[in-house]
Amino acid sequence: MMHKKKYLGEWVKRQRLSHKKNTLSSDRTEQLNSIGFVWDLCDHSWNEKFNQLCAFKAQNGHCNVSRNDEYKSLGIWVNKHRVLYKKNALSSERIEQLNSTGFNWDPLEHA
Repeated sequence: MMHKKKYLGEWVKRQRLSHKKNTLSSDRTEQLNSIGFVWDLCDHSWNEKFNQLCAFKAQNGHCNVSRNDEYKSLGIWVNKHRVLYKKNALSSERIEQLNSTGFNWDPLEHA
């Protein structure tokens, strides 16, 4: 069973690489899109956390997620993005997305 997973993982890796290089056929791309294939794991992971943040805000009315409660993982993610922002290491697209939620870049300033 383990070697089947390895081969599947290698196949997935090749599909992503071919897609990135624009050498994957449009038919294959459409087939993979139709099953919800994830082309970029980093984007997928970021979008999942962003959606969790949006849900948190809808429930709590703010984006100041504590790292010490039931949302620990999300709180760590929020803090990481504040640090990246301060270091100018966050893309303008990500900044815009976070700003759209009313994201508080410096919670101590508004405490």
